[in-house]
Amino acid sequence: MLVLLIAAFAAVIAMSIAWGVVRVTGDGGWTDVVWPLSIGAIGAAAALWPAPAAEDARQLLVAVLIGVWALRLGGYIAMRTARAEAPDPRYEQFKKEWGGWGLKAWAFLMIQAATIVVLVVSLRAAAVRPDADLGWRDGLAVLIVVVAVAGEALADRQMAAFRSDKSNRGKVADVGLWGWSRHPNYFFEWMAWLAWPIMALDPGYPFGWLSLLAPTLMWWLLNHVSGAPMLEAQMLKSRPDAYRDYQQRVSRFFPLPPKSR
Repeated sequence: MLVLLIAAFAAVIAMSIAWGVVRVTGDGGWTDVVWPLSIGAIGAAAALWPAPAAEDARQLLVAVLIGVWALRLGGYIAMRTARAEAPDPRYEQFKKEWGGWGLKAWAFLMIQAATIVVLVVSLRAAAVRPDADLGWRDGLAVLIVVVAVAGEALADRQMAAFRSDKSNRGKVADVGLWGWSRHPNYFFEWMAWLAWPIMALDPGYPFGWLSLLAPTLMWWLLNHVSGAPMLEAQMLKSRPDAYRDYQQRVSRFFPLPPKSR
């Protein structure tokens, strides 16, 4: 319980720092940098926090895996935000609704802090599964994280390459992974969180069931809150005809062969 209370306090501090950064820079996109990096730092610390009967190797493994995930995602978003010609349009809309980056913005970031705590609970549950040496399930969890990180990185590179080509201005990216899923980056981001239930679930370990919180939360966020819905609404405003055609041909979330025109 102590480790989770400390994690909650650290999450509030981290997202309050994000709020300060946004107020200074005027770009809400920086909160998307702080969020994954905070998950990585707080999650790794929670994984390594001593626990009776926990396997040290598994605790270290969880800490390393979440650190790799966080550094890849946070680093990519940081570079994207720094190079952007204009602030993130999603947060600009929030800014209008909130009347600036005041206390309403801070309250929103405290919701993000709460999601950090939920995800850390899942990481902790996986890291401290007791009395069990590393085995095939831990290996499968590693494979899932590696594939998820690599898949999301590939999707991001493909999108960056598409956007850098001036002939694609006003078009919808439907190349590579983006021809199989309208949100392949979100799919692989969600996929990474499947690793922890695979590592944690055990009939004699009730705390392990809490590992299901992470993939459940990420599914809800990416599919129904701040992921796909916001992006698709934005695309329908900027490229209505092209994006409707894209929606008809390409799977929303899970990568599937595209439908023929």
